[in-house]
Amino acid sequence: MNATPKIVLIPIPNLDFDPSEVAVSWRILTSRGHKVLFATPDGKAAAADPLMLSGEGLDAWGWIPVLRKIKLLGLMLRANASARADYAALEGDRAFRAPLAYAELEVAHYDGLLLPGGHRARGMLAYLESQPLQQFVGAFFDSGKPVAAICHGVVLAARSLSPRSGKSVLHGRITTALTWKLERSAWTLMKFCGRFWNPAYYRTYGEQDGEAAGYRSVQAEVTRALAQPGDFIDAEPAVPDYFRKSSGLFRDTDHDVRPAFVVQNGNYVSARWPGDVHHFAATFSFLLEDGLPNWQPR
Repeated sequence: MNATPKIVLIPIPNLDFDPSEVAVSWRILTSRGHKVLFATPDGKAAAADPLMLSGEGLDAWGWIPVLRKIKLLGLMLRANASARADYAALEGDRAFRAPLAYAELEVAHYDGLLLPGGHRARGMLAYLESQPLQQFVGAFFDSGKPVAAICHGVVLAARSLSPRSGKSVLHGRITTALTWKLERSAWTLMKFCGRFWNPAYYRTYGEQDGEAAGYRSVQAEVTRALAQPGDFIDAEPAVPDYFRKSSGLFRDTDHDVRPAFVVQNGNYVSARWPGDVHHFAATFSFLLEDGLPNWQPR
């Protein structure tokens, strides 16, 4: 157990957040002695994306009521067994069942902030587009306290403006997020092998007329908020275990972080997708415990 536990806030939408990114992070942080609190748009209890828990509806026949119970692609794409177990435990957590409301959040009450992701637009928009939450995130970054963001959570950070500079809180920072390669691969898989009637399931925002492919992707939006395009990074071919990190076929575990790609830049930790979440949450926990001198964006 950690001798100096910290209070960590995880804001989530009422519906459709990624169960792995929330539940695994919660389990790792609480196992190290930290207290984790949650917030939703209205202070009402939340629920994860049901497709990511059951896998039902991800196969090409998923629109047929009886056949949707038969899962092939869905078994591969849903949260894995350990993440589903973590989510089942999370559902019994008192703080998860009684979240705060975005509007009542105050920076002084928390030692760390973790921004998870999810892609299903139905629920995620209330999280990604919340002005009160963006204002809180902007102020939290300016406080110098540790922040972690994964997948679409990095979009929330990119949209949050620093009260001090008026720029995105990621301006001047180095980050990763869900890459266009991973996002496009999932989108393509849905179009040709899965939810062909709803191929945009894996894309929260689609391109408008005249926009280039990928313009509304997570990577593109986050990159536009940075000081320079090179501040968005992904695993390079020269890194060890590059195929594990880049293929989207492997997920990390508590005991095997080879598939993970996590970026720490001062007091900010970022990661790409649920396949990074164990290493992501552990890195953030170590940052909370060890601390760093206040780091100023360049």
